[in-house]
Formats: sequence, C-alpha cells, structure tokens
Amino acid sequence: MSQPFFDSASPRLDETVMSGMLCAFDFDGTLAPIVKEPDRVAMPAPVLRRLIKLRDYAPVAIITGRSVTDVQRYLEFQPDFIVGNHGLEGVPGWDHHREEYSRLCESWKQALTDALKDSKRFDSAIWIEHKAYSLSVHYRMARDRARAERELTELFSALSPQAHVITGKCVFNLLPPHAPNKGLALEHLCQVSGAPSAIYVGDDVTDEDVFRLRHRELITVRIERAADSAAEFFLHHRLDMVQLLDELIKRLSVARSKHVMKAY
Repeated sequence: MSQPFFDSASPRLDETVMSGMLCAFDFDGTLAPIVKEPDRVAMPAPVLRRLIKLRDYAPVAIITGRSVTDVQRYLEFQPDFIVGNHGLEGVPGWDHHREEYSRLCESWKQALTDALKDSKRFDSAIWIEHKAYSLSVHYRMARDRARAERELTELFSALSPQAHVITGKCVFNLLPPHAPNKGLALEHLCQVSGAPSAIYVGDDVTDEDVFRLRHRELITVRIERAADSAAEFFLHHRLDMVQLLDELIKRLSVARSKHVMKAY
C-alpha cells in the first residue's frame, strides 16, 4: 500500500538521492493540471521554475502519453529526455519499430472513425487523438460517460490485431501489442544516462508500469492516493509537486556538494 510521501519517504530519499539521480515525471495530471481540451494545458509557473532549477542538479526526463512534438509545445524548458506515446517514442535506440506502429495506428484510426459515425450508438463528443504511434480516444465531453465507456470497450475488442488498451481519466489509450511501456522506458533511460538511482512521479493507470517496478534504487510517487496503485508513495494533491521538487533540489544540491568534495 502506498505511503504518504512527506510523512514516510525521508529514509528512502536518504538512501536514493545521490549525484546523477534521474528525475522523471509524467506530464498531464502531474506537472500540469488535466484540462478538458488537451491543447489548452499549461504548466504552472512555480513548477516550471523548479524544474529549470532541478536541471542544474540532475538529469530530468518527461515520460508522457502525448507525442514528443505535442508535449514540447508546453514544456517551456528543455529536459534531458522527452519520451512520448507511453514509451514508444523518444527512447534512445528504440526507433526500429516506428513504421510498424504508425501503420497499425492508421488502420485502427480508420476502423474507429468509421464505427463512430454511428450516431445512435456513439456520442458525437467522442474524439480520436492520433499520436503517430498510439491513439487516445477521449470521452470526457460525452453526455453519458458510463455508456460511452461500455460502448468503446466493446468496439476496441473488435479491432484486429487487438490493441493494448490502457484506461485513463475519461480516455482510452490504444498501444500496439507487445510494445514498450513507460516502465521499460524508464529502465532504459537509467541505463543510457548512467543514473545510479531514479525517482518517478505520475498520476494515472498509464504510470502503473513504472510503479510496479521493484528496484531498490527507484522511488515511485503517485499524485493522489489510489488503493490499487503499486506506487511506493503518494502525494495528496498535484499542488504538492512544488514541495516535492523543493525537497529534491535541496537534497541534490547537498549530494553534489559532497560529490565535489570527494573528488578533491
């Protein structure tokens, strides 16, 4: 069961925060609030200022369901790594399946678009976001969300080949079967960056692939408590990200000073 971060995480931070630690974050619902229209998202200024400062002390990664091109429009700073499409895009050395994923998503999009034309079955507010290597089907604006969820679930089961479907907050994420996920992406980023440890903060079912990892050198944090989450810790609210970032900056500053002193 997840523990409250600020009450319980100090011993884990003591052993995990060190020079070169990878600091990785989801975007929507973690660094920025979830909005009804995804293209109107904005990162709060207090979070942005701290991310810029954090980069002075540690490599920073954004691992998001958005495409890399999309999320770059809203970051307003340059992370060391930007991984999009739930781990399918932006991971160094993982480009060889892109064409296959793209063709598959095109075929799914066409099939879903044709099906959604049935106005008697599907709410006209349901819409498809094509992210090149994955699809997101949004139903936040549907009049009857429960019905939309049921109908879409049935529709996805008819896709060929079957999609790997990850539920989100009023959204279904459709990924190619057997494709990499956020957990595998984080592990690979740690390898290529040489990070001795890592922290990951996310807020949704799509982040559980990271939360389920069991590495002593990895701390996982979920925004808001969820009884069924595998995250080690949780924050009570997304606004607590400011305090979490302050804590990381403070500890990493001390860790770097100690590292420099040892070098001499």
